[in-house]
Amino acid sequence: MSSELPFDDLRFTAALRAERTVWAIASRAFSRILNCVANAQEVRAMRLFSKRALATIMLILPLAGAFAEQNMIEDFEFQPEKRWQFIGDSVMGGVSTGQVEFARENGKSYARMTGRVSTANNGGFVQFRMDLPAPLPKDAAGVRLIARGNEQRYFVHLRTSGTVLPWQYYQAGFEVSGVWAEIRLPFTGFNASGRLLRVSPRPESVKSVGIVAFGRDHDAEIEVREVSYY
Repeated sequence: MSSELPFDDLRFTAALRAERTVWAIASRAFSRILNCVANAQEVRAMRLFSKRALATIMLILPLAGAFAEQNMIEDFEFQPEKRWQFIGDSVMGGVSTGQVEFARENGKSYARMTGRVSTANNGGFVQFRMDLPAPLPKDAAGVRLIARGNEQRYFVHLRTSGTVLPWQYYQAGFEVSGVWAEIRLPFTGFNASGRLLRVSPRPESVKSVGIVAFGRDHDAEIEVREVSYY
């Protein structure tokens, strides 16, 4: 028996092979197109992700700044003279003199207290003080300042709901130099002015904060840019 196929069968077989070849070529071409599309989509997706990540970061940064600013007690912006008052020992017969002014430098506002502290007549202090608008949180650890001055020792005085008498307070000392520096004063480091007070102040009981030149004859010059808690 002859093994040769009729012409019609040969033509069908050739057409089938050609069709398969075309489909194979088309399939490979389609796969390449899909790969290109996938790569393009991946690139677009990465670009979109990068844009969204950048947008998220830009949103988070101000929020982080806002969270940090929640600890701020005073940055001396927006009429600080309405919140702070200068107090000298003349209220108790002393002769110390001084003043507080508010200034601005390199885009930052700050308070400047200058004066002459005299221990004559049982005096010996000048200060500027602010009543807190709201209680501090119970878990606050201390008071934080950004300050500079004339290389003297100064103090922070805290009055609380327990300091009922005018001469009662809690006190912590700190040193300043001619450059701005951060100062941290833990509440456990504040000393009570008398035995009638508890050993250290409770953060939630603090009513006012004062920056004080105190206790000896000297010239006072201190500048404070920030008051906050930590």
